[in-house]
Amino acid sequence: MNYYYNKEGIGDTLIIDFLTETSDVEPVRKGDAVVLRQSNGDVVGANLFHASQYITINGNGKIKVDDELAEKISKVFEENGFSITFTPDTAPDFIVGEVKEKKAHPDADKLSVCMVDVGSETWQIVCGAPNVEAGQRVVVARIGALMPNGQVIKPSVLRGVRSEGMICSARELGLPNAPAKKGILVLDSSYEVGTPFTIEAK
Repeated sequence: MNYYYNKEGIGDTLIIDFLTETSDVEPVRKGDAVVLRQSNGDVVGANLFHASQYITINGNGKIKVDDELAEKISKVFEENGFSITFTPDTAPDFIVGEVKEKKAHPDADKLSVCMVDVGSETWQIVCGAPNVEAGQRVVVARIGALMPNGQVIKPSVLRGVRSEGMICSARELGLPNAPAKKGILVLDSSYEVGTPFTIEAK
């Protein structure tokens, strides 16, 4: 889940994105809470109006929510008539990964299907970079990552193959002096797989 709050930009509203593919979404409001459901009943998002009256929010934009705050948000929605369990979001947006396997996409000449080790898991990621190869240390944007350009990474299906994240270029990460040439950022072996990557770290 991603949590967003920008009092100056959109008012005193907490926005919660469940990071799932959506279609036929219907909002249901009870009190200060709104829940967005698909036609099959799955919850895909939620809003809390007058959020500061219920909880203390530190930060602006995408905010980190720990166990304690997630529990408080769940209780607030229950008080407003919804039984939903909200989960914390403390994982880093960008993680050092290692490309363990690269295969040609079965239905796209310029795409590769990569298996990327991010420490605790291995993710399948479809990548269009011409320089991606097995054995490389790379920067991976996880599902839910907020990119510098405002894009949120969500699960996707590219030409029939599911992709769980994105292998990033220097330009996509907003790094200074990023090369104009298309291609992912390849890290050296000093970067440990599974650790957070930050612009400051580079």
